[in-house]
Amino acid sequence: MDAGPNSISSKKSVSRRAAAPRPALQEAGSRPYMPPLSSGPRNPSAKCYGDRFIPERSAMDMDLAHYLLTEPRKDKENPAAAVSPAKEAYRRLLAEKLLNNRTRILAFRNKPPEPENTLADFRSDAVQAKPAKQRRHIPQSSERTLDAPELVDDYYLNLLDWGSSNVLSIALGSTVYLWDASSGSTSELVTVDEDYGPVTSVSWAPDGRHIAVGLNSSDVQLWDTTSNRLLRTLRGVHELRVGSLAWNNSILTTGGMDGKIVNNDVRIRNSAVQTYHGHEQEVCGLKWSGSGQQLASGGNDNLLHIWDVSMSSSVQSAGRTQWLHRLQDHLAAVKALAWCPFQSNLLASGGGGGDRCIKFWNTHTGACLNSVDTGSQVCALLWNKNERELLSSHGFTQNQLTLWKYPSMVKMAELNGHTSRVLFMAQSPDGCTVASAAADETLRFWNVFGTPEAAPKAAAKASHTGIFNSFNHIR
Repeated sequence: MDAGPNSISSKKSVSRRAAAPRPALQEAGSRPYMPPLSSGPRNPSAKCYGDRFIPERSAMDMDLAHYLLTEPRKDKENPAAAVSPAKEAYRRLLAEKLLNNRTRILAFRNKPPEPENTLADFRSDAVQAKPAKQRRHIPQSSERTLDAPELVDDYYLNLLDWGSSNVLSIALGSTVYLWDASSGSTSELVTVDEDYGPVTSVSWAPDGRHIAVGLNSSDVQLWDTTSNRLLRTLRGVHELRVGSLAWNNSILTTGGMDGKIVNNDVRIRNSAVQTYHGHEQEVCGLKWSGSGQQLASGGNDNLLHIWDVSMSSSVQSAGRTQWLHRLQDHLAAVKALAWCPFQSNLLASGGGGGDRCIKFWNTHTGACLNSVDTGSQVCALLWNKNERELLSSHGFTQNQLTLWKYPSMVKMAELNGHTSRVLFMAQSPDGCTVASAAADETLRFWNVFGTPEAAPKAAAKASHTGIFNSFNHIR
């Protein structure tokens, strides 16, 4: 049965009673502010919304308002009417009494409140949120100097390293010394026999507890510095002295005068797991990238190689290892190598006395991005971990440390103090202090990189535990 007219009208009434749809783009649970229509006194402590202020009748003088509104109109209605002097004087006195030098009809009882947020406030907040960065003060002199007698004056060696436990290691002749930066105490780790020495390289493991020591005899020793115990000796890996070392987790990469680069897994008995053939002369520079995927090697043959982990593993079965890039732009030995901390595929390299250049490379493509002639032998390179800056150490003629702004390569400071070429540099774990060792047999500490804005988070040690746990079984 069809519905009658009464049912139709009832449906219309229901639709009228239906709630109106909520307006779009409005915050849920809120409605726009509407000023009150009452003329009662406003609560001065009440919060003011919006940018309007409504005057109140209680703050107005109605007699004055009536006079100001009607008096000019009377003059316009009877412009020719003669006004007696007495009436004019009466009008003037009335105006003085009523007006009392006032001319406004509307009056506010209190001063309108200032709006809570204005565009100027937002701008000022933005300015305060980003204060102007002050230029960092760079001390021109070293904050500490230590004697380093019998430091071998050899450009191709690597005799200085700073571990993650804030302990500095330095090889002086046939002895390795440890200097604790936290307490300032010095201890002797090992003195090797004359048949094996002198020490030609030192490198801390990532855990900051174990250290690798390369010898002139081609052996490599692994030491536990907490117990001063020799864990194992790698023999037969190289035929000549081992002048460069680099860690990649549990892999210790060694570079020798024989031109070979060997990856040693220190967890297993037969440690040599990979050999890179590419240099014809001594390997004097080795650095793993931060990701551990690429290895940079520099040699006395003026060559710079980039080796990729994935590429080396793919050709391992063929019995040979192919480099990713073979870079021949340097004109002298390539020892100084530094991977950029803020751009994973950026590598800086420095050439010897016949080259004197710092070059920047895109290790993905092998392209040389920039080359800067420093005017002297480049011995070592370090990136600032907190700013886009690069520090280089040099030889003849000034034997200085130079701080560069990257990528403009504008000199920010030159640090003088050493009287002979600055062969080695090492950076503290917090990235602020740099230690430099020179052929003048001094070890100097420079606060060149300043203080970081926020203390770096403590590095998780879980990835470093267990690397040397199997040594008890090996020996």
